[in-house]
Amino acid sequence: MRWRGQRAVTGRRRARAAWLTTPLAVVALVAVSWSIVAAAPAAGTLSALVTNPADQTSAVGALFSTSGGQLRTHFCTASVVHSPAGDLLVTAAHCVAGYSDTSPAGLAFVPGYDNGYAPYGIWPVTRVFVDSAWESRADPNDDFAFLTVTQPGNSTPIEEITGGELLGIGQPATDIVQVTGYPDGLDQPVTCRNRASAFSSTQMEFECDGYTDGTSGGPFLIHGDTATGDSTVIGVIGGYQRGGGSPDISYAATFGENAQALYSIAVSSGS
Repeated sequence: MRWRGQRAVTGRRRARAAWLTTPLAVVALVAVSWSIVAAAPAAGTLSALVTNPADQTSAVGALFSTSGGQLRTHFCTASVVHSPAGDLLVTAAHCVAGYSDTSPAGLAFVPGYDNGYAPYGIWPVTRVFVDSAWESRADPNDDFAFLTVTQPGNSTPIEEITGGELLGIGQPATDIVQVTGYPDGLDQPVTCRNRASAFSSTQMEFECDGYTDGTSGGPFLIHGDTATGDSTVIGVIGGYQRGGGSPDISYAATFGENAQALYSIAVSSGS
């Protein structure tokens, strides 16, 4: 379990969400009203780091806290999930503990974040949706959350820019999965593919090293739709031990009826 943060009571909540609160050099981003508090890359331009939106990892990004029009150091991972409005993310519920469920939430999402650059822009979070079982007793089987995002002055939904993952409900826990997350000590994601296994009837286990603090919320992706090329997210790092007690083993709650119900609520509520 590992989580330390401004909104946590020391020793009470720990998992793979992590905070680093010391500001570093400010890097201004083109065409957005935010600035990233992070170390500046030695060279490179925003356009040089733009990748193909059809890339299967372009929908994955880092979650930042926001304060005074700035992004603080990233602390969790999230990804765009397909929705009618195209404005929906999925992450771990423990990542958003203590945040407002109405706008402004004090959070922002940076898809494809890479060494201080935001190739797909910065997207403030407008709503936070967690399951009642998580809200009342932090049930590890409900350690998932949906977030809506928007970008001021931009009517194009995020999914049209980054693509989105399909939501996989009731998928087997033994598929080959690709898992991407943003460790708090790095400004680039780690990605690994391996076969997941059933840790319990409601939890999946994934073995691959390097998934340290900050990778919570990273999606477990299967690439099963050969017709469309879409990835399907079947869980996010979280659940048992809020993601895991060591960097080489990660856990996720399998998406079932509660995840489907929460998704429906988020979709019907809009942004």
